Amino acid sequence: MTPDRLASQIRFLMEIDKLKSIVRQTWLLDQSRRENDAEHSWHLAVMAVLLGEYAVEQGLNLSRVIRMALVHDLVEIDAGDTYCYDEAGHIDKPDREQRAADRIFALLPDDQGRELRELWDEFEARRTPEARFAAAMDRLQPLLHNVHTDCRTWRDHGTTAAQVVGRCRLIADGSPTLWDYAEGLIRDAVERGCLPAGGE
Repeated sequence: MTPDRLASQIRFLMEIDKLKSIVRQTWLLDQSRRENDAEHSWHLAVMAVLLGEYAVEQGLNLSRVIRMALVHDLVEIDAGDTYCYDEAGHIDKPDREQRAADRIFALLPDDQGRELRELWDEFEARRTPEARFAAAMDRLQPLLHNVHTDCRTWRDHGTTAAQVVGRCRLIADGSPTLWDYAEGLIRDAVERGCLPAGGE
């Protein structure tokens, strides 16, 4: 350990505390407030631990999935949270997040910065089984919150079932079992009248 290395690590740890202040659209289940990015990332990591048995590919490196879950939203410290159905906000999202990744991961010592940046890039590309499963968790978590808060965020934004299916169907890439479950939840939300069907 060198003083410079430790100083860089501590600086990064202090910087990522800002993730606790990035408020997402998703409501907590008790509907007292919206969740923040740090809570979302923690929830994904626990979901990966518990639901890993449903991954489409067995023998998944769950440690890698968990690390992706923990770092995938760090870029939102700079880039902010973009609501997933906000088409205008997604136009420049890749550029904002790339710039954020360049800055945030560079705070670490080179080896650790490179490792976390590779995990973030892997998550974004979704080319590996681990990345596809991590992305499935990232889609499933807000869906679970929505159906258990009477579709509150979806209702707030006029989101339709067609939009939800369009965004969430990639859950199947990580776990067909969990996608079947998610589709059932979406159908139930439509039947309950809290999520309009919309056009496919």
